[in-house]
Amino acid sequence: MAAPSYAELKQAIVDGDVERARVLAQAIVEDGTDLVAAVEHGFAAGIRKVGDLWEEGEYFLPELVQGAEAMKVAMGIVNPAIQRRRGGQQSKGRVVIGTVHGDLHDIGKTLVGTLLGANGFEVFDLGNDVPVDAFVAKAGEVGADIVAASALLTTTMPVQKSLAEAVAAAGFGRSTRILIGGAPATPAWAKEIGAAFAENAMRAVAVAESLMRQ
Repeated sequence: MAAPSYAELKQAIVDGDVERARVLAQAIVEDGTDLVAAVEHGFAAGIRKVGDLWEEGEYFLPELVQGAEAMKVAMGIVNPAIQRRRGGQQSKGRVVIGTVHGDLHDIGKTLVGTLLGANGFEVFDLGNDVPVDAFVAKAGEVGADIVAASALLTTTMPVQKSLAEAVAAAGFGRSTRILIGGAPATPAWAKEIGAAFAENAMRAVAVAESLMRQ
């Protein structure tokens, strides 16, 4: 049987077909497919499309939830396999990620976490509507190198600032960096609150790698 194509992986997510996503994920794990490429060009492309359809008004909440669930199931199979294939290779860093308190948007944050995991980071995804103290507690628990916070609403952007201040006050030192993103966030806003900025998921990987080299 031929390996699933990237188009098939993408379509399973777009369709919100949880069982199909599960089967395809298992297939690419078993047949030796380049899993990072499959995530980036297949499953991640699918969740980006779901987000686009939501923004365009073509998809509604049920389709959004189904797409996210299909993605979650697929990555639950693929991410452990990526780690197994890396064997004893050291992770690039530990990232605590979430969407800030008051904001229920999940797609962009999930995509960033997925691509970070696929590219060698150890990711702890707290979900959405995450209070500042939950970010800080998890960062302390796992020894996070990066705390990544998404805000998709202008009304929740101040929580990113509160988080940056809380991380600084927690005594983690300069070893723990803040990375922010989300539609209303800008490089100027990031600079104001003392954070790094990424405008999309692929850029987030590059920025995270850069932060780890500093």
